[in-house]
Amino acid sequence: MSNRLARESSPYLLQHADNPVDWYPWGAEALERAQREDKPILLSVGYSACHWCHVMAHECFEDAEVAAVMNAHFVNIKVDREERPDLDLIYQNAHQLLARRAGGWPLTVFLTPDQVPFFAGTYFPKEPRHGLPGFPDLLAQVERAYRTRRGDLLEQNRSLLEALAWQAPRGTSADDATLVQAQKDLAAAFDALWGGFSRAPKFPRPAELEFLLDGEDVEGRRRALFTLGKMLGGGLMDHLGGGFFRYAVDERWEIPHFEKMLYDNGPLLGLLARAFRLTGDVQFRAAAEITVGWLAREMTAPQGAFYSAQDADSEGHEGRFYVWTPDVVEGVLEAPEYAVAAAHFGLDQAPNFEGRYWHLQARGLVADAALLEHARAKLFAVRAQRIAPARDEKILTAWNGLMIAGLARAGRVFAREDWVDMACAAADFLHREVWRDARLLAAWKDGTAKLNAYLDDHAYLLDGLLELLQARFRVADLEWAQTLAEVLLQHFEDKDNGGFFFTSDDHEALIQRPKNTYDQATPSGVAVAARCMQKLGHLLGEARYVGAARRCLEDAAAAMTQAPAAHASMLRVLADELAPPRQVVLRGAASAWRPAVEARLAPRDALFVLPDANLPGVLAAGAAAAEAQVCEGARCLPACATLDKLLEVLQQVRNN
Repeated sequence: MSNRLARESSPYLLQHADNPVDWYPWGAEALERAQREDKPILLSVGYSACHWCHVMAHECFEDAEVAAVMNAHFVNIKVDREERPDLDLIYQNAHQLLARRAGGWPLTVFLTPDQVPFFAGTYFPKEPRHGLPGFPDLLAQVERAYRTRRGDLLEQNRSLLEALAWQAPRGTSADDATLVQAQKDLAAAFDALWGGFSRAPKFPRPAELEFLLDGEDVEGRRRALFTLGKMLGGGLMDHLGGGFFRYAVDERWEIPHFEKMLYDNGPLLGLLARAFRLTGDVQFRAAAEITVGWLAREMTAPQGAFYSAQDADSEGHEGRFYVWTPDVVEGVLEAPEYAVAAAHFGLDQAPNFEGRYWHLQARGLVADAALLEHARAKLFAVRAQRIAPARDEKILTAWNGLMIAGLARAGRVFAREDWVDMACAAADFLHREVWRDARLLAAWKDGTAKLNAYLDDHAYLLDGLLELLQARFRVADLEWAQTLAEVLLQHFEDKDNGGFFFTSDDHEALIQRPKNTYDQATPSGVAVAARCMQKLGHLLGEARYVGAARRCLEDAAAAMTQAPAAHASMLRVLADELAPPRQVVLRGAASAWRPAVEARLAPRDALFVLPDANLPGVLAAGAAAAEAQVCEGARCLPACATLDKLLEVLQQVRNN
């Protein structure tokens, strides 16, 4: 028998449709029942590729005895955090306040009928283990507390709501010293042996790496490039099929949790392009090529947009699809190929996964590159015959925006028009399928778009369009970018304090309207929105956009100065406010100057090659015969009619 989740389209919710738990999706039916029957809500938040979500489901939600307790005493709501990041953000914040530690997935929260949480945790086993209570025992304790300690819970709820509503005091200013302090904090946290800025587990954290690569601090840039190189050499990347896994469980980037998320791979692809531009190191090009190969082969829908994720598990075991034993590899390869592959992939070392399997590394030991490529192709073909991890085939606007941005930048840097084609196809799909009546929707699956779009949807998509305009200027993309900016100002901006709320002003009323300025697994939507407002405002000469970015910085200043390194994306907004990057516009025959101009641009600079069109603002500046223009913020220099003159101007500006 199936429960109410059988009517949903989310792959994660459908994974639980046959549970004996009387699950509801989040909505009026469940919330009204909790009010009517005065029952606490058991809210379970996860996502389809989450390993520990699967573990808790197998141990607890598929168990008839556990389900009977849940059904008797709670209204049970299952949420896909990828479809409802608003709920996930609110209740992760609440978890941190209640449990005094960071959250994660699965997120397990108990709410009063008015949606206020009074107890929160993450994964719970059926039987007590590793210091965690057994889930049935926990259910009994929570239900008893709800019935016998109502007054205490209501007082706690009042305090929690006040804490969620708290905002940092204004009056602090962020400046150059904030940027310097962030560099110092990251330097202090840097792992000089293995790279990265934390102990195990280690996450890619591309926002921090982008900040360091953008900056003028030579040592900071070196740390970022070193970290990226260590990621590529370990097991964070799939060395046969391409794509990056979610994170490494160890300090050496060797063993990942094996899910692959679109939202990691988009920013990392853009980061690889930036690293290549700075260094010319071919390892960054090779990693980008294999990653786009994975994207095209396994993550691109027939309609042109990109799927969300691939699971960590297959055949009920995490990583089974990806790991090897030397005897299997030796049976696939000829002796010379095996000798090269064993040294390169670490098969001549001790097993590194569960004490008996090998997860492939890239140790850089290549005696014969051609033999290694032959070996890689053979192993990939054999692996393709295995039962593959499940794929979450919903299409999320925000995550597609991240991939459009990364893909467009990589296509531009590596001169791959086919990659730019992919980015254009995804943008066109979103414009066609999730843009309705001048408003954006957050998710699409099986021909249906749904859910009010969040700040991240608008901000990441706008950023993707701005990157795409640099790779291939299309007037329709510029017009859509302007419209998205207007929606952000109208429906998301905090008009009293500055900054942007996570939900629109006509969104479902929840217990909090978050406005987070720090980076998490993805960059802060507030920061991305502000940076896009800066770029678009200077590009079009639109002071309202530049002003919105400045107000955002003022609102975030206190949080930024308290924890600079946690605000890497917002720090990039600050850097662009303090020293506006250059924007170079080429028209007509000057499009042929592109390679020479790009070679002289700094990481934060932008280049636009325009078609023959009547365009507004800075894009239309200069005399009709002018072929190139250089601008810094709102200041544009005289137009240049020759490449030599343009290069001279660029050098002068850089020297200043």
